[in-house]
Amino acid sequence: MLDFPKEWDFGWEVIKFIDGVVEWVVVNWDPFFSAINSGVLHILLPFERFLLLIPWWVFIILIGFIAWRAAGWKFGIIAVSFLIAMSFLGLYDLTMSTLAIVLTASLICVILGLPLGIAAARNNRFDELLRPVLDGMQTLPSFVYLIPALMLFGLGKTPAVMATTIYAIPPIIRLTNLGIRQADAAVVEAGRAFGATASQLLRKIQIPLAMPTILAGLNQTIMMALAMVVIASMIGAKTLGTEVLNGIARLEVGRGFTGGISIVFTAIILDRISQGFAKKERRVMTR
Repeated sequence: MLDFPKEWDFGWEVIKFIDGVVEWVVVNWDPFFSAINSGVLHILLPFERFLLLIPWWVFIILIGFIAWRAAGWKFGIIAVSFLIAMSFLGLYDLTMSTLAIVLTASLICVILGLPLGIAAARNNRFDELLRPVLDGMQTLPSFVYLIPALMLFGLGKTPAVMATTIYAIPPIIRLTNLGIRQADAAVVEAGRAFGATASQLLRKIQIPLAMPTILAGLNQTIMMALAMVVIASMIGAKTLGTEVLNGIARLEVGRGFTGGISIVFTAIILDRISQGFAKKERRVMTR
């Protein structure tokens, strides 16, 4: 009477059913997933080769210049110092591979997330349907995303990019939706009064007014993409997270520390640069 009846336990049947569905999808949708795999690699690999082809000192100067323009000269010096430190630790190439995966996943998030956010802002029913899906995506443990990515795309960089995209896309959708909904009603109404069409209202009034909020969503998306670096390295993506994993597996504290601190440096640089551009856009809108 104290234990749950074993004949009511259907856990194994549910597992077998899900495995069967996934196997059917893998067999029958193979051309579709192969096309996605090819598309992701066509973006990722040339971008990674481009980053690795740039001389290291040119890249550091370029990032220092961008950091100076986005967040001031003090942070420009800090960004250059971080990149030089990572280079002296022998992690420059892994940093470029990490940036390639993070920025490719962020680009896919923007391509998919902006239209979804706009659609949610313009249609309350779609927003109600989308919201629980986004809640679920942000609630699930990040490890869970590796399972379907691994089954559908195998080992390598493509499943890492896809798992990172699924994990990081909710903020850009939510904040695009929020930014458009919070666009100044008086300005939107004035646009309507002057005869602007729905498309013109969106392109010339609502999206420009929402741009600071959209950039804040992009900042969060990039940070969440970087948070997946260590987890994505478990399925064959060679990034800074690989150093952390190797440090744990071999009990090499120094290797894990240098990999970890390099991820922190990269996160600070990306965060401050993206925040700096978002703040500049906000100042322009409030003038």
